[in-house]
Amino acid sequence: MKRLEKEKIVVDILTTEYNRFFRLAYSYTQNEEDARDIVQEGAYKAILNSDSLRKTEYAMTWLYRIMLNETFRYCKKQRKQITEELTEKMTEQLEGKPQDTDQYMDLKSALCQLEMKDQAVVTLRYFEDMKIADIAKLMKENENTIKSRLYRSMDKLKITLKDGE
Repeated sequence: MKRLEKEKIVVDILTTEYNRFFRLAYSYTQNEEDARDIVQEGAYKAILNSDSLRKTEYAMTWLYRIMLNETFRYCKKQRKQITEELTEKMTEQLEGKPQDTDQYMDLKSALCQLEMKDQAVVTLRYFEDMKIADIAKLMKENENTIKSRLYRSMDKLKITLKDGE
């Protein structure tokens, strides 16, 4: 099948199933604008790479995979950005400031709301400057478990600190 024929099939599916792809992206982002951006970027990539579609009967599955990958890429980028912002905020609050400031107390209070293992991971990583591998050995857990725990904890801290503002 020629590239233009594959491209037409892809465009037709994207047009008729837009809402389905939008709901998929929205279910992860909970934000309409972000979901639209994800679908737009996924559609662009799908059309651009439509010649790599091997069997047209699997076009819908192929498009779902592209949209899902684009959603995961977006969420990973967002999580990284949030983690970097929170890390920067924590560093700013703690560097050279007395530990009785309101900001420090807010951070300490937010940390106390985390589960003990989550507190430990955040403290070891950001206050003791330990590497993920070292934390995993210390806590006798898998590195990926520690990474997940750290990302989840940072998300919780961000929400807690944002709600407290």
